[in-house]
Amino acid sequence: MGAKYKILFVDDDAELVAALKRAVRRKYVVDVAVGPIRALEAVTERGPYAAVVADLRMPGLDGMDFFVRLRRVCPDTARIMLTGYADLPTAMEAINAAGVFRFLSKPCAEDALEEALAAGVAQYQQATAEKEFLKAALRGIIKVLTDLLALQNPEAMGRANRVRRLVMDMARSLEAPEQWRIELAVTLSQLGALVMPEAMFAALRTEGDLAGDRAELFRRHPAIGADLLASIPRLDEVADIIRHQERPFSGEGEGPSGPDIPLGSRLLKAALDYDRLLTAGAGREAALEAMRAREGVYDPEVFELLRVMAGSREGYAPLETPLSCLTAGMILEEDIRLVTGEKAAAAGQMVDAGLLARLRELGPCRPETLRVLAPAGEEPACGLVDPELLALLRRVRNASPLG
Repeated sequence: MGAKYKILFVDDDAELVAALKRAVRRKYVVDVAVGPIRALEAVTERGPYAAVVADLRMPGLDGMDFFVRLRRVCPDTARIMLTGYADLPTAMEAINAAGVFRFLSKPCAEDALEEALAAGVAQYQQATAEKEFLKAALRGIIKVLTDLLALQNPEAMGRANRVRRLVMDMARSLEAPEQWRIELAVTLSQLGALVMPEAMFAALRTEGDLAGDRAELFRRHPAIGADLLASIPRLDEVADIIRHQERPFSGEGEGPSGPDIPLGSRLLKAALDYDRLLTAGAGREAALEAMRAREGVYDPEVFELLRVMAGSREGYAPLETPLSCLTAGMILEEDIRLVTGEKAAAAGQMVDAGLLARLRELGPCRPETLRVLAPAGEEPACGLVDPELLALLRRVRNASPLG
């Protein structure tokens, strides 16, 4: 037998709600609330409910106002109004303002109550099932897009992975609304790179800047990524964040400027530029100083937050490590190839659990030791050594009579 659905009865008459509970408690998990304030507390603490049955006439907050508020926080819940004063104007207002699903007259016959609850639960089932389907479909679409980007342009995917933590730290600090949109925008921020050469993003990482045709091509990738997402339902705001991720705070040409630029775009602009400077070899202070000199490019509040939050944990240190000691979070500085010469992973790619598992399955790879960027401020894993020290050891070993 399936799980019972939850029902809430609301009335200022404690005896009435107790009687209603007794009538249907065998079929449903039933809560009761004496008055609308208690009912809102129940919705917050124990909801959501498949159906809520509430009296129209209650002191303080009447049933109409209660249902309007309930609709905002639990739009899928079937709202059933119980009243002894029903008339046409009241019915029209209840349907239009509060989305009331059914009316029941007081006193209510048990079979009428059961029929209304069954219909309400069926409506709730349909609404929630459709939402779950859409969520699953959206998750699948996003995974396909990110997998394609990781395969087609791992340099660009690595760029998005590197800035995710910093952007979300700043978003949480600012108590940004709907942070899931910002996180999704960060994940898909480099989607436009699907149609761009990986070498261009590799040059951006190592050189810190692009010029000429490469710079012009790079400037187009946010709009390309946004256009790819624009036709996917519920991702229009995410697409808007991506479209303006490279836009300076002062604005340029047509488009928003200042606070009218989406907050997620302003956070991404600062984090991406900071990452660009770090991976090109600038230290934390040098990177921040270079950004400070770019007047009008960054939201002052966002830049100040970046300055405070971009500590050693956001930097990367150049190291060499055996392949067996790669750990998640590192960034590859050179390709990993199979002994056959086939590329197993590309320079610029961020190491994650999926890559580590794939390397274990592929078998012997080269080189034996690998140049990486490792997150600074974290304890090094086994075998990590400074590349200058490693070079010195090699020279000493090569000079030894024993070889």
